Amino acid sequence: MMMGAMVRCWPAVFLLGSSVAPVEAQPVFRGRVDLVQVGVTVVDAAGDPVEGLSVEDFVVTEDARREMVTYFSSGVASDLDTMPFHLGVLFDASGSMGRDARFAKTAALRFLRSLDFAEDITLVDFDSEVRVSRFSQRDFPRLAQRLRGQEAKGLTALYDALGVYLDGAFDQDGRKVLLLYTDGSDTRSRLRLNELLELVRASDVTIYAIGFQTQNRTADRMMTRRRLEEIVELTGGRSYFPGSLDDLEAIYQQIRDEMSTRYSLGYVSSDLATDGAWRQVTVTLSEARPELQHLTIRSREGYFAPYFEDGTPDPR
Repeated sequence: MMMGAMVRCWPAVFLLGSSVAPVEAQPVFRGRVDLVQVGVTVVDAAGDPVEGLSVEDFVVTEDARREMVTYFSSGVASDLDTMPFHLGVLFDASGSMGRDARFAKTAALRFLRSLDFAEDITLVDFDSEVRVSRFSQRDFPRLAQRLRGQEAKGLTALYDALGVYLDGAFDQDGRKVLLLYTDGSDTRSRLRLNELLELVRASDVTIYAIGFQTQNRTADRMMTRRRLEEIVELTGGRSYFPGSLDDLEAIYQQIRDEMSTRYSLGYVSSDLATDGAWRQVTVTLSEARPELQHLTIRSREGYFAPYFEDGTPDPR
């Protein structure tokens, strides 16, 4: 969801290029929500994205109240002047990746070359520490050099790295997609999983996780896989677990198809309260189109309302 003119305080303070230092604070938002933006993927029974739907085909409710959709588009590359596309790459360079690190680098560079409509690319690479850099499209050679220079070493601060990225993405208006390359393990982060999940819920980033697990012990695979799936599902994205580079071509085509058909629905909330409460957002297909009822929707679960300490209503 795109939130305008809002200031926030996360449960942790993120230090670029270092581990995360936690503080005792709850998420606090000050300002107002101009437009609540919901990314929606619609798939058929085979899991293939469905295109060609119109705004009249969707029903959006917030806390069981129907909202009026005032913005609609299809495809992350559409309407780029109004809704720019920001791409993030979270790359696990820790020692637990082992030989999969080279596999992951090759995979990431192949895919990034095909996304030339992104306004910018934010690279977060991590091991025991978290490092952040942002590149324009014309800087792709430098990004590729940065990725190729990574060596698998150190512990794994996955949750801290995700927190750092989400904190930076909050200030970016438009559509945001994060590609997460990791084995799913975390052996270093100060940020706990439950804290990370709250940050993910509060964000408007769609995450696609590509999990490399050939180096993981069998006993660890199911646990790390489920954790990745839990994180990704909160955003309306998907997780994949390729066994080879050949598998990645099909995976990347699925992601490209989803991105090219992903719908963006925007509305101004009818709830003027500024209490910082969680608001449940549900997107369904219109009952006036019974032929669509067999389709499945993936989208975010909701967002946190703006917050003023005195509870002043949102001045519109």
